[in-house]
Amino acid sequence: MTWPPLLRRAGRRTNLALFVLLVGAFLSGWVAFAVAEPVPATLVTLAHGLFGLGVVALVPWKSVVVGRAQQVRASSLLLVVAIGACLAGGFVLVFAGYVSVLGITPIQLHVGAALVAVPLFVLHVVRHRHRQVPRRRDLTRRALLRTAGFAAVTAAGYVALEGLGRAAGSPSAQRIATGSHPLVPADVPATSWLLDRVPALDPATYRVDVAGRSMSVAELAALAGPVAARLDCTSGWYADETWTAVRLDRIVPASGATSIEVVSVTGYSRLFPAAEAAQLWLAVAREGQALRAGRGAPVRLVVPGRRGFWWVKWVAEVRLVGAPAWLQSPFPMQ
Repeated sequence: MTWPPLLRRAGRRTNLALFVLLVGAFLSGWVAFAVAEPVPATLVTLAHGLFGLGVVALVPWKSVVVGRAQQVRASSLLLVVAIGACLAGGFVLVFAGYVSVLGITPIQLHVGAALVAVPLFVLHVVRHRHRQVPRRRDLTRRALLRTAGFAAVTAAGYVALEGLGRAAGSPSAQRIATGSHPLVPADVPATSWLLDRVPALDPATYRVDVAGRSMSVAELAALAGPVAARLDCTSGWYADETWTAVRLDRIVPASGATSIEVVSVTGYSRLFPAAEAAQLWLAVAREGQALRAGRGAPVRLVVPGRRGFWWVKWVAEVRLVGAPAWLQSPFPMQ
């Protein structure tokens, strides 16, 4: 088969570029889950989008490489399917917003496909490791200029897609820095991180252990007031809501503790620096109504400025601990 001149150079450098782009997309995706501040969130989200679009841009060249292969293994085909599904989920999330089809959301497809792709990708790289090894001539002036040109074309494509989305009135124009789409409070779904399940709890008898002090929902409500906070969920949506909540520094005694640990009845927990007690709130109501079970009733944590997985639901205990908050896993393991 005769390939177009532009594609004839497809080979080792194509594989090397795809390796860099896929690793960059995977790592930037996880970092995007962690950041909430506008500037770093914008930069990480932009990087993640450019890495993904770069993978798409290299499809013609990779097709040439595959076409030259004497044999294509089943695991390699599965890797292509997984990466394709991951990219599809990402594009749907950006341009269609937070939707659910047969109970599956775009971010679930995006992340799930990425996790499936990881072992297949590692296997593929190990099997073809001689094709991904950088060489000195990869850093020549000509090679660097080509890389810069590819990056510029990819960036131009990103800008063009954003412009088309806005011109077409796509939900992509409503995204915030983290890439999340807006939802009105009434449409906010009941979500949980990984394996948590919604427990059945009675608000009338429920109590929270706050640094050794047992408090009922009514006692917390008596100390609570309105606080406006944006819940920015890693599922791809955000909602601006008014919560009825009590600030932790009002009920947690001053001590020499390094961190505050907030623990759910499910065992889910998050550590926060003790100095942030004034930025942590225990909420008993939302938009003037008692919390629903799926939204964390009877008591949940509200943490303005942090992503949704920090907002511990079904709070059972608030502990003062000596371990620094940075020692915990960046993402909950439950």
